[in-house]
Amino acid sequence: MRIDYLKHGFGYKHKNLILKLVVITFFFGLAFKLVFFHSLPQKFVPLLEHTFPEKTTIVPEHQNTLVSEHVPENEDQSTNTEKCDYLSGDWVPNPKGPLYSENCNHIEPYQNCLKNGRPDREFLYWKWTPRKCDLPSFDPYKFLNAMRNKTWALIGDSITRNHVKSLMCMLSTVGQSVVVYEEKGFKSKTWHFSSFNFTLSVIWSPFLVEAGIVEDINGVPNSEIELHLDKLSSKWKNQFMNFDYIILSCGKWFLRSAIYYENDTILGCHSCPKSNLKELEFTFAYRKAIKFVLNYIVSSHHKGMIFYRTFTPDHFENGEWSNGGTCNRTKPVKEGEMEIKYLNKMLRDIELMEVENAVIEASRNGVNLKVVDFVPLSLLRPDGHPGPYREFHPFDKKDKNGNVQNDCLHWCLPGPIDSWNDILMEMVVNG
Repeated sequence: MRIDYLKHGFGYKHKNLILKLVVITFFFGLAFKLVFFHSLPQKFVPLLEHTFPEKTTIVPEHQNTLVSEHVPENEDQSTNTEKCDYLSGDWVPNPKGPLYSENCNHIEPYQNCLKNGRPDREFLYWKWTPRKCDLPSFDPYKFLNAMRNKTWALIGDSITRNHVKSLMCMLSTVGQSVVVYEEKGFKSKTWHFSSFNFTLSVIWSPFLVEAGIVEDINGVPNSEIELHLDKLSSKWKNQFMNFDYIILSCGKWFLRSAIYYENDTILGCHSCPKSNLKELEFTFAYRKAIKFVLNYIVSSHHKGMIFYRTFTPDHFENGEWSNGGTCNRTKPVKEGEMEIKYLNKMLRDIELMEVENAVIEASRNGVNLKVVDFVPLSLLRPDGHPGPYREFHPFDKKDKNGNVQNDCLHWCLPGPIDSWNDILMEMVVNG
């Protein structure tokens, strides 16, 4: 038994040893081959295909290429993806219609075209759609939830008031608000949504800089405006750092008669034929005021988000506000069918030049400043203004000459500027 055990044990170990020697010899030879070929000059290396072909992944046929798995992918794929241009698009039919109705109690009478008797409703059923990306409709609950414990301020003229009422009507479909501040004349106002601890303010400051305005009962200045081009309006300057999100804008108030000041010294006057002051173009004041406002913002160290919104074009045809201009269209127009008026183009060009320069400087200073140019999409909606329906049933009470005042500057609510909020939500909430 002892002998048999030794025989079998020795045979097993012997065979195992031989197998190990074979394996070692194989790998030693393979290693030698690799070293040998790599040590040769390049011209002596045989052109051999890979012993183990690279695994490839076939991509869709339209790309017509192969992508090797070993090629490192770009870690940040978004850097190769063009950012969505929400402002390049078309108005497309929208059977769903607006988020709210003319019964929203935030709509001011001159904005409520339907209650004032406008007979057509087609202007309500269009949605702004970017050409190269999706733009979801405004989601009021998602917005309020994202804006918990935040404060917003929209600062500017009557178009700003028009805009804030659109936003309030949308938010009011899911949240209740209370008025916590109201200026006489309803021009500045603050609402608070307690369920979200969200505060929204509109601040009346049509020039953004300090202005002395004396108005009649209809809000029309009855003397030259005293405009200080080197002083910010105290209406918003004193609260500026308290707001998390700010939208600033100005525009056509600069066309009005005004005396321009700098360092409390009169520089001249715009459209003051009865004075002996130097005549200055409104563009002079517009550029100076915007530059002064933006310089303040750029150096403010504000930690929130600030938007400068370009003014929106009017659509008066066959005249202007004061001489019988009208806007009777009932459908949007296509890009290229309507040119921006020369005067409006001058204002927009000044804004874009000054704001784009400021955005670069703001970025260096850690200030989050963006420009929102709603002109391209607004220009295509000549059907979105109150026209004669800024008044309640205007044709029931024509003046003695049979004339009816048309408003082709402000916007019906509901109406086209509801899409402004779609875009702002994407920029703020969805990034």
